[in-house]
Amino acid sequence: MMKFFVCSLAPLLAVTSVLAQDTTAQKADLHFQSTYIYQYKPGFTSAYNGPHSISSAEEKQNSLTATLYFGVKLWHGAELYINPELAGGSGLSGAFGMAGSTNGESFRVGDPSPSVYLARGYVRQTFPLSKAYSWNEDGQNQLITRQPTRFFRISAGKFSLGDFFDNNKFANGPRTQFLNWALMNNSAWDYSANLRGYTAGAVLSLRWDKMSYSVAMAAEPKVANGADLNYDYGKTHGIVGEVARAITINKQEGNVRVLIYQNTANMGIYKDAIAATTGTPDVISTEHSGRTKTGFSINADQQLTNNIGVFARVGWNDGKTETWAFTEADRTLSAGVNIDGHLWHRNNDNIGVAGLLNGLSADHKNYLAAGGLGFQLGDGALQYAPEMITEVYYSCKPLGSGFWFSCDYQFAAHPGYNKSRGPLNVLSFRMHVEI
Repeated sequence: MMKFFVCSLAPLLAVTSVLAQDTTAQKADLHFQSTYIYQYKPGFTSAYNGPHSISSAEEKQNSLTATLYFGVKLWHGAELYINPELAGGSGLSGAFGMAGSTNGESFRVGDPSPSVYLARGYVRQTFPLSKAYSWNEDGQNQLITRQPTRFFRISAGKFSLGDFFDNNKFANGPRTQFLNWALMNNSAWDYSANLRGYTAGAVLSLRWDKMSYSVAMAAEPKVANGADLNYDYGKTHGIVGEVARAITINKQEGNVRVLIYQNTANMGIYKDAIAATTGTPDVISTEHSGRTKTGFSINADQQLTNNIGVFARVGWNDGKTETWAFTEADRTLSAGVNIDGHLWHRNNDNIGVAGLLNGLSADHKNYLAAGGLGFQLGDGALQYAPEMITEVYYSCKPLGSGFWFSCDYQFAAHPGYNKSRGPLNVLSFRMHVEI
């Protein structure tokens, strides 16, 4: 499979080169990425294992994704982007057993066989609100175009909400940065998505100099962690809004973003599930339409020097209704540092170091302690403690532009919030190519 994608790079490079020859503006472009991740986990100490535990036995898993990014200009200010994607493989234990799952390229897909699907297909219309502009660089889902410093934009179709919200310069992409789910996004943001991380809806964005404002409505899955989306937006949907400001400290750039969200779906209530039985509670049995989950996030990144940058996220949700789409965390705190390889004369290398804490609401905690299962967690019992994870990676480009190789180490105490299990160690190797 990897041989096929590597052999495909030459013609794709040629096509991209032709499309990009016009340096003033592009009518179309084509890009490609492929990411392979191998993970190894030694066995670890565990008092017990449950149906949705990460296995305490030694384990090896790998994953592969490949994506085509096609963009075309439709008319003045409008562009269409289409991304067919192939994905296969599995996260450790099928990505069960940890809120901070260790491979951001692998979601909870029952069949690890490679499959092809439409990841994104959306139209973007930009309305300029100023005469001043800058040039956008050619990139994935980005034509070379003039972008006004002030504009209003509508994006509609199929996409990932993470494309538009909760972005972070140093902790946003598991293909080249941190691998852990809780470092690629705020883990307490139960963002609307199917089991592969995509949704359908519309995003409205306003850019006004250093300020940005965005709001979106998107489809929720029909069932928790489901493959199929529910397009009855009147009854089930996710609404998210974000305000962002670019800042400058000592001539170094940074960003601060504040996000709020509310999901409405056919969700169950943890407290009701516990009250309904003297045996093992089942949150699915309490599901009812119109239930909501509300939360917020504060997200910041800041370049300290030309070679050192830092980031942090804090997130919270009410934790009353069942987790529906992303991961089972109701509180999260993460922070880290990125160090550029210029410091040791390796201009294309970098090191990332981060730590994070995930936590649960009282209702969610009590539900799991009573033996209840979420779509991701369920050890059969629970000796609660916050999930604590540290991740370190080193990324390099030994073959030049377009090829990344990374080594990654993750240490997790209390996986799945359980003091009776762990700690565990995960070693990863990642190979990424993009053109």
